[in-house]
Amino acid sequence: MSSLRDLPSVDLITQTPQAQEWVASYGRPMTIEAIRSVLSQVRSRFTKDEDLAASLPSRAALLDEILQTLQDWTAPTLEPVINASGVILHTNLGRAPLSRAALQAAQAVALGYSNLEYDLRLGKRGSRLVHAEALLQRLTGAEAALVVNNNAAAVLLALTALARRRAVVIARSQLVEIGGGFRVPDVMKQSGARLLEIGATNRVHLSDFEAALAESPALILRAHRSNFRIVGFTSEPGLDEIADLAHSAGIPLVDDLGSGALLDTTRFGLGHEPMVQESLKAGADLVCFSGDKLLGGPQAGIIIGRAELVGKLKKHPLARAIRADKLCLAALSATLLHYLKDEPEREVPIWRMISAAPESLRQRAADWAEQLGQGTVIPGESTVGGGSLPGETLPTGLLALSLRSPDGFLARLRQSRPAIIASLQDDQVVLDPRTVLAEQETALLASLKQLLG
Repeated sequence: MSSLRDLPSVDLITQTPQAQEWVASYGRPMTIEAIRSVLSQVRSRFTKDEDLAASLPSRAALLDEILQTLQDWTAPTLEPVINASGVILHTNLGRAPLSRAALQAAQAVALGYSNLEYDLRLGKRGSRLVHAEALLQRLTGAEAALVVNNNAAAVLLALTALARRRAVVIARSQLVEIGGGFRVPDVMKQSGARLLEIGATNRVHLSDFEAALAESPALILRAHRSNFRIVGFTSEPGLDEIADLAHSAGIPLVDDLGSGALLDTTRFGLGHEPMVQESLKAGADLVCFSGDKLLGGPQAGIIIGRAELVGKLKKHPLARAIRADKLCLAALSATLLHYLKDEPEREVPIWRMISAAPESLRQRAADWAEQLGQGTVIPGESTVGGGSLPGETLPTGLLALSLRSPDGFLARLRQSRPAIIASLQDDQVVLDPRTVLAEQETALLASLKQLLG
């Protein structure tokens, strides 16, 4: 009869050829720890009184368990996926994929040293804040620009630096909540600013803003409702009217656009998403927007506007805590260059997806069905996502698979490597080619063939 004494020792396992390979791949400390962990688990599963003859793992099974433990410990929790959901700016899937030029720019500064905070002309310490600023000025016409790590941080910095312990006027129709529980009132409270709500949920008048000026507010904040719409009996003054009122009172207007488009979305059959350039033209003193939404770059918060105000933000202590790193600044600069070169529809992945012709998408779906030997092409709708253009869709062609267990198949798609994210429509598994990058198509079809086979 077997007993726990029959288990090999740590030293004995370490001397096996398999363990030597693990040491080369994972290092000796982690290998020893994995061996001890598995042996401890085996011992804890049994007691001395049990008959271990049938239940004690074989030497081969023990080695397999140790290897699996090492693989589990070192497996990345963040990994690439294939987005076949049809949601272009899928927040849960990392929002905007980078262009090839942006990826190369980030890689170039990551592999070695860079002039992140070094002035090559003067040969002394420089500032990271200059990177991307000139490109943003040229693109938008703004006097100055500042890049931080995300748009929530951009709004927090603006309110903290300009309105701490003072009132900030905001319409009740703009007290929004975005993904992850981020609420405008909460970030205003965190900044130390005092919320001064005006108007009603559905109707706000210029006279409401005028009455609020009696409270001597530090600024007026406009927050774009990027992820929902208010329809019906509604009213709201234009941004230019609010700007004129703010300037007459000698206070700044801060426009939180959230997504921040640099291209006119109506050109692609979508509703109008407020553009960064339009906010500046309307008179906003500061405009805050994201880098990884409709801009199509890395995660970043971008603040543009009057040089005097941006200068105050740059000098505030909070700016250092939320500053962008070298990878972000490099990728963002490369993305902005696509706009200056008038090539975003060709080079920026999200704009390539948005501008894709429905017929070309239907043809891609048909090619997939032909290569797989099954599936049909059905009409569908892609969405922009990322808290942008709520309710707006783009026509597409979907590959539809009729399967006995569609939920189970979706689960197997998620377990493939790379994982594939598809969706259900009328009890069919559907995949939208609009959001599948061309370089991922081979891997997608290979996984589908294996799972369907």
